[in-house]
Amino acid sequence: MKKSLSRIAVVAGAGAAAFAMTVAPASAVPSTVWTVTPSPANFSATNSGNIVLTANIPMTCTTSSASGTMASTTGNPATVASINAINFGTSGSPCTSVLGNVTTVATTPWTVVAQDYTASTGVTKGYVGNVKAKVTAGACVFNVQGKATATYTNSTGILAVASVSGDLVVTSASGCGSVVTTATKPTFKGNYAVKVTGTTTIPKIVGSNP
Repeated sequence: MKKSLSRIAVVAGAGAAAFAMTVAPASAVPSTVWTVTPSPANFSATNSGNIVLTANIPMTCTTSSASGTMASTTGNPATVASINAINFGTSGSPCTSVLGNVTTVATTPWTVVAQDYTASTGVTKGYVGNVKAKVTAGACVFNVQGKATATYTNSTGILAVASVSGDLVVTSASGCGSVVTTATKPTFKGNYAVKVTGTTTIPKIVGSNP
C-alpha cells in the first residue's frame, strides 16, 4: 500500500511539473539592439488631437509640432531619437487654460527612449526623456522637468505620450498661488504623428537581441 501511494505521488508530482512547464510563460528578454528605419534620418511630428499639460488645471494646445533626428542604436534603455525642437501653440492658435493663454518654452534636446518592443504589434514602449520647459499661464510661471511615459506604433507612426503622476515635477513656481507649487505633479498627454522630414514615410523602430 505504501509503495502504491509513493508511486502515485511520484507520478502526480511529475505530471504537475510537466503541466507547469507547459503553461508557464517564457520570460521576455529585453531588446538590446534597436533598428530604426531609415537611419540616420531627420523626422518631423505634428499633433494628432489636443496636447494637454495638467498641473492641477488643464492647459490645452490644439497645435503642436516637433522635429529632430533618429538613428539605430544599442542598449536598454536606448535613445532612438533626439527631439531638437518642440513648439506648443501659435500666435493664431495659442494654448489655453482658465488662468489665461499658455506659453511653453522648451529647453531641448528631449530624447525618445526605448525600453520594450512587442513584435506582434510593432509597439515600442519607453518614454520621452530630458523634458525641461518653462510654462507661463497668465501671471503664473513655473518650470517643469522629468520624463513622460510614451509608446510608438510602427503601423501608424504615432508617438503617444501619456505621462503618469511622478514622471514630471515642478522645480519652481511663482505667481501661481496654491494652484501650482513644487508639490504639484504635472501630467503631459497627447499624440504626435511622426514622418521622415519632407516625406510621407513613417519611421519604424524594431527591438531585437543579438
